[in-house]
Amino acid sequence: MSLTPNSEYGARPRFWFAAYQLLWHLLLPLAFVRLAWRARHSIQYLSYLPERLGFGYSKPISTDSVWIHAVSVGETRAAQPLIDAYLARGESILLTHMTLNGRRTGAKLFAGAIASGKMRQVYLPYDLCWSVDRFLKVFQPKFGLFMETEAWPTVVFRCADIGLPLFLVNARLSERSARRVNRFGQAGQALFQAFTGILAQTEFDAKRYQSLGVKDVEVVGNLKFDVPLDRKLLDQSQAWKRELHSQQRLMVCAASTRDGEEDIILRAWRDLLLSNAFTVAPLLCLVPRHPERFPEVAEQINNAGLKFRRRSEWFGTPKDTEGLEVILGDSMGEMPMYYSAADLVVMGGSLLPFGGQNLIEACAAGCPVLLGEHTYNFQQAALDAIEVGAAKRIHGDLLLGEPIALMEALKSLLLNLDELAKMALAAKNYSVEHQGATKKLLAALDRRNFNLN
Repeated sequence: MSLTPNSEYGARPRFWFAAYQLLWHLLLPLAFVRLAWRARHSIQYLSYLPERLGFGYSKPISTDSVWIHAVSVGETRAAQPLIDAYLARGESILLTHMTLNGRRTGAKLFAGAIASGKMRQVYLPYDLCWSVDRFLKVFQPKFGLFMETEAWPTVVFRCADIGLPLFLVNARLSERSARRVNRFGQAGQALFQAFTGILAQTEFDAKRYQSLGVKDVEVVGNLKFDVPLDRKLLDQSQAWKRELHSQQRLMVCAASTRDGEEDIILRAWRDLLLSNAFTVAPLLCLVPRHPERFPEVAEQINNAGLKFRRRSEWFGTPKDTEGLEVILGDSMGEMPMYYSAADLVVMGGSLLPFGGQNLIEACAAGCPVLLGEHTYNFQQAALDAIEVGAAKRIHGDLLLGEPIALMEALKSLLLNLDELAKMALAAKNYSVEHQGATKKLLAALDRRNFNLN
C-alpha cells in the first residue's frame, strides 16, 4: 500500500505534544524501575526489554501484516474472532501488547499461528518519538487496528503523518473518559480525530466520539459476544458442576475482583454462611483480576476465618470440596470454566468505581450475573443484560464497605432456584442474540477501500 500523509485530521497540538515527549523522556527510567519492581512476581517482566524501545526484534521480520494492538488480557481475548477471521483470509498478523499478561494470553490463544509464522508477537514500544518511528520502519504494517480504548499520542499522530491507516476498533468511551479527554481541549480532541476511523461498540460510544469532533464513526457491535468459549474448559466445568450438584451445593463465582472488593465479598460471604439459611452451604470461588494479587487475597481469605484451598492445588477439575467455604481461583485463562461451573456470578470491578469487568463472557456461559453500581465500562451491555433478565443490580452503598446489600442479594437468588434458572436461560439467549460484530467490523473496514484479500 502506498503511504501518503493524512490531511484529514487537524494540526497536531505542538506545545502539548512537545511537553508530552519531554515528560516521557524524563519518566522513562521510572518505567523500567516499575518493570523491575513487578519482576518480584515474575522474572518475565524483564523479558524482551529492548522491544520496549523499538529494538531487539528477532528475524525474520514480515512486513505488510495486519497490525492489531491489544493492550492486555481482556483486549487480547476480545480480538480473537477478528484475528481468526484475518488468518482465515490468509493475512499475516502483527500482534502487539503492553502487558506481560496480555502477551501470555496471546501466546496461548494463537500458539498455532505463531508456530507457523503467520503471527508475530511483540511489545508495543513506549510512546517515544524515536522508538515508535523505529517500530513502524521495521514492521511496515499494512494498517493498524487498536482495540477498545488505546490511543497513544505518538503512535496515533505518527501513523497519521505517514499515511498509515490506523483504526480504533471495538471502541468504547465512557462518559467519565470523555470528560477527561475534553479537559485537554483541542489537544485531546485532535488525538481521536487523527484515527483514520473509529468503529464503536454502541451508540453511546459513537456519540461521545462524535462530540470530540471525530467524523468517521460507525457502530458495529461488541466483539466480545463473538469470542468462543474453550470447549476443554467447558467440559471440565460440567464435571465440576455435576459433582457440586450431586451434593446439592451451589457455587458463586466472584469474578475479576479488584483491590478493595474482596474485603466486601468475603464479609458478605461470611455473613451469608452465618445466616444458616441453607441446608447445604454454598461455595464461593473468588477470582482476582490480577495474578500478582493472588497471595494477598489468599491472606485476606485466611484472615476472614474461612476455610479455603487454591485452584492450583488441584490437577484438572477441583474435587472433594466438601468442608471448604472458598476456592481461590489462582489460575490464568480459566474464566470460562469458573463461569460455567458457577450458578451465579458477582461481577468484579462493579462493586467499587472501577467501571466493571466483562459480564458478556459470563452470559455466554449461561451464568446469571449480579452487578454493582459501577458498570460504566460496559454501560450498554449491563443495561441490556438487566433488561432481558440476565443480570440484576445490587442496590446499596458498597463504597462504604458495608456488605449487607450484597449478602441480601446473594441470599435472595440462591434460595430461588427457579429465578436462577430463568436468569441462566436469559443470559445464554442474550449472548447469542448479540453476536455478529466480527462480520460487521470486517465489512466496515472493507468499505473503506482496503484490499484485505
